[in-house]
Amino acid sequence: MSEVIIISPHCDDEIIGNYEVLKNKNNRITIIYGSDTKLERRVEAITLREYFSNIKAQLFQTTIPQPFLQKTTGFFFPDPHFETHPEHRAWGFVGEQLARQGFDVTFYSTIMNSPYIHEVEYPLLKKAALDKVYPSQKSLWKYDHKYFIFEGKCKWIF
Repeated sequence: MSEVIIISPHCDDEIIGNYEVLKNKNNRITIIYGSDTKLERRVEAITLREYFSNIKAQLFQTTIPQPFLQKTTGFFFPDPHFETHPEHRAWGFVGEQLARQGFDVTFYSTIMNSPYIHEVEYPLLKKAALDKVYPSQKSLWKYDHKYFIFEGKCKWIF
């Protein structure tokens, strides 16, 4: 199994940008949530473990705890350059520093203006996951299909 850490600045970013990573049963996943402090969304995020059985931990942190910084772990960070939200970019720059230090970092997009998006294999299953886990946010993707039809991932070459 692969050890994976998804950095999710807000609750719901982990599904929007990484549904295909989450649904891969070969991944043992830890999610580190950044700045989202709304209790309702935190409670919703906890239901994610009922939906994806391979999630081993969910942490609400402002930094990555030292024990998680291992080069054998695959990290997923928001893209520091294409993301527009300041908290996504800030976390993305942390990912960029780790990538430059030789860590296995993949960058993801929660918005679809990046040049590396692709269609999700089962978009209706992704939408169902979003609807079930984050009912308070349904209005975001009700009419905006980019949240569940597309994802983007890229690795940098140094």
